[in-house]
Amino acid sequence: MPVKIRLQRHGKKGKPFYWVVAADSRAKRDGRFLEKLGTYNPNVNPAIIDLDVDGAVKWLQNGAQPTDTARTILSYKGAMLKNHLAGGVRKGALTEEQAEEKFNAWLEEKTGKVSSKEEELAKAKADVIAKALEAEKAVNEARIAAAQKVEEEATAAEEAVEATETVEEATEEVEAAAEEATEARAEDKAAE
Repeated sequence: MPVKIRLQRHGKKGKPFYWVVAADSRAKRDGRFLEKLGTYNPNVNPAIIDLDVDGAVKWLQNGAQPTDTARTILSYKGAMLKNHLAGGVRKGALTEEQAEEKFNAWLEEKTGKVSSKEEELAKAKADVIAKALEAEKAVNEARIAAAQKVEEEATAAEEAVEATETVEEATEEVEAAAEEATEARAEDKAAE
């Protein structure tokens, strides 16, 4: 029975989530499988891969052939390297301790690379947030300045209206005084 290590799609449309499985090559893509080896979530950056490395190595040693994408995932998590080192131990090229030491050194290096990428992504995200905050502050300051300008114009308009009203009141008072003076003259003339 030819066995493949491949991805089995789950999740919803536009948000794929994969299981890494060992399955008969004749089975449907999302059909029966022999063993679930892990999961792969490409929806986040960096992608989350949870893999049983020892189980994958066992299947590789038994002759399972990974698909291209599965091979990339197995290489990323170190299963292909561990299988290679196990072959070297079987042939007597190196001891079990040396193989384990090489694998752990590779694993530490890989963990360092992943953590540095996560830090770079977090820094880039923080920079984007800081730039957006600065842009928002600039927009708010411009909005406040425009509001102050409109308020000053409104105050100046109100003062002009008040001055006009004051002038009108003074004009009315002068006209009223002029009418009274005219009436008083007219009464004086009438009394004469």
